[in-house]
Amino acid sequence: MTTTEDSPVDKARHSDADGPGERSVRSDGPRPRIPDCPLARTAQTIGPWWTLEILHEILDGNTDVDTVSRNLDMPPDLLRQRLDTLVAKGLLEPASGAARYRATRRGRALRPLILVMAAWGNHELAPEERGLVIVDARTGVEVEPVVVDRRSGEPIDTPHHVFARGPKASEQLRARYPEIPKRT
Repeated sequence: MTTTEDSPVDKARHSDADGPGERSVRSDGPRPRIPDCPLARTAQTIGPWWTLEILHEILDGNTDVDTVSRNLDMPPDLLRQRLDTLVAKGLLEPASGAARYRATRRGRALRPLILVMAAWGNHELAPEERGLVIVDARTGVEVEPVVVDRRSGEPIDTPHHVFARGPKASEQLRARYPEIPKRT
């Protein structure tokens, strides 16, 4: 349902993955081709691009509809529809007070992904070309997120960190990924 008052630019800005000017909100996100794939489950949960944009606002402490609407240049009625979708997905919940939201534990778990994606979005830009950076609030020094293994502390973006099938892998995953036995 596209509203007639929107300009073509507004239609494109506020549309999701359904196509230019479309305002349907798909609560279930893209359908995974391999249901037990963790990447597919994550993509299905996140769904359209605006999920991370709204979560970023909420996680930054902007919890009321008016502020988020203004910051994202998104009409309040469209934002409320999208907030309802994020509540239904278990990423947000209503907070005390009128028209306020907070991230659930599940929504807060996406914060590291948002930080890494933001850093990735900056990685090809010269420092002076970056519009938004991640800094340590205590020092003001820009930080560069790195994903590490909790047990070893090693960065995992190396050739020796690979996908392997898990104990409940479907036939599709078993056909594509090896079983790598634990070595002690």
